[in-house]
Amino acid sequence: MSLTAEAIEQNWEKYLKIADRFITGHRKDFLLNMYKDLSEEMIMAPASGKTAFHNAFPGGYVDHVIRVVHCALKVKALWQEMKADIDFTDEELVFAALNHDLGKIGLKGQPNYIPSTDKWRQEKLGELYTPNKDLSFMLIQDRSLYILQHYGISISEKEYLAIKLHDGLYDDVNKPYYLSNNPDSRLKSNITYILHQADFLAANIEKSVLKNK
Repeated sequence: MSLTAEAIEQNWEKYLKIADRFITGHRKDFLLNMYKDLSEEMIMAPASGKTAFHNAFPGGYVDHVIRVVHCALKVKALWQEMKADIDFTDEELVFAALNHDLGKIGLKGQPNYIPSTDKWRQEKLGELYTPNKDLSFMLIQDRSLYILQHYGISISEKEYLAIKLHDGLYDDVNKPYYLSNNPDSRLKSNITYILHQADFLAANIEKSVLKNK
């Protein structure tokens, strides 16, 4: 699957409009300035490196994030309809969704994903991209948080945990947060569960769309 140049441009405009609509105060200016500074990395980044995953094509990252935002608001509405506790704002949810995978772009001038030149691995394993070995190793969520602090963007505790834990139990490092038997150490906000569910939905919808192409 691939996106046309027009679709990539339209997605980027949509991405910026989402940030402009939901993020408020001085933080919006910092966030939009960061997106402007990292636009070259963000616009063309894939969402993954393998066809077995999701959106492993130029522009796949922004396409995925937009879908996560859409799913997050839908999932939140369902939780609300079922009388669950919504103890966070739409701004917090959308901010976390917009930036949950930010680490996938790498750093300015240093992309996280580099197009593979190994034809065999491309054809047999679906590895269209290879990790950038010049970057220091970080989990994606850690680099996401690092980039935000690098650009001086303030972040709430709920946003921090939602970004950090968005992979749920697919990442073993999250187990202490999700599997605690101590009520005092369990997650106190539903934003984390909702973002994880939205990310899961978006990624699997993308796989389904690709399969049907």
